[in-house]
Amino acid sequence: MAEIKKIATRESFGLALCELAKEHSEIVVLDADLAAATKTDIFKRAYPDRFFDCGIAESNMIGVAAGLSTCGKVPFAASFAMFSTGRAYEQIRNSVGYPHLNVKIAGSHAGISVGEDGATHQCCEDIALMRTIPGMTIINPADHYEMTAAVKAAYEYNGPVYIRLGRLAIESFNDPENYSFEIGKGITLKDGKDVTVIATGLVVNESLKAVRELEKKGIDVRLINMHTIKPIDKEIIIKAAKETGRIITVEEHSIIGGLGEAVCAVTSENCPVPVSRIGIEDVYGHSGPALGLLEEFGLDAKGIEKKIEQILK
Repeated sequence: MAEIKKIATRESFGLALCELAKEHSEIVVLDADLAAATKTDIFKRAYPDRFFDCGIAESNMIGVAAGLSTCGKVPFAASFAMFSTGRAYEQIRNSVGYPHLNVKIAGSHAGISVGEDGATHQCCEDIALMRTIPGMTIINPADHYEMTAAVKAAYEYNGPVYIRLGRLAIESFNDPENYSFEIGKGITLKDGKDVTVIATGLVVNESLKAVRELEKKGIDVRLINMHTIKPIDKEIIIKAAKETGRIITVEEHSIIGGLGEAVCAVTSENCPVPVSRIGIEDVYGHSGPALGLLEEFGLDAKGIEKKIEQILK
């Protein structure tokens, strides 16, 4: 088993970009005056001539990235998720999505685990926004090793990609020696027959802890890591629906427009089964310690375990 690393996926993102850039000179990075927070400053220090600080002007940053992509560059444009997807939505839709340009957009500090920055910066709507853009690929890595693989896969994919980054340092659970990442393919972390839990991003590891506790109570849970929200892995969802008869989704995102609704669309059209959604329930976050907020919103391991038990009753 590989070394367990406790590291924020935003930092893994910065490190992965640096590694890729050694062999791929066409990679450039843009940021909106938040390089220290998004960890693109790691790339900036290594490749200052390939880094562009666009200032607090996210919409313009996306336009610049679009232009660079038409000149043979592969731009990664980063900011807080609230700004890179929210403030720049029009430019992403019209300047990147519509012409299907090869631009990679990174949204850091997503979800309530941003912590003390509060509701204005805790973006729980970014996945929903990006899902509406035709042709947009959405990746939400769960740990250091998955982020590393996802950045490489995003680079190799020709087209627009949105990558979700987290601020909170989390323990890795994947083993890079036998881990295989493929865009659009979910991963079964544990098999089970009573119910299927499908989780994404930071809460995958919390769900894994919850599932292990439920197993001690005699509840046999199948756990799927759905790192790609779009295109969603229909095959793994339909198989789980047929074999377990019930699905519960877990996400650090609004239950409106995120993973839960994507799974509901697949099951309702192909294999209707009950689907319950665990996530942010149509409310804003608020300022507080990241771990405390995860507990308050029921997205830590104990909270997920409790909610799954309630649903199954």
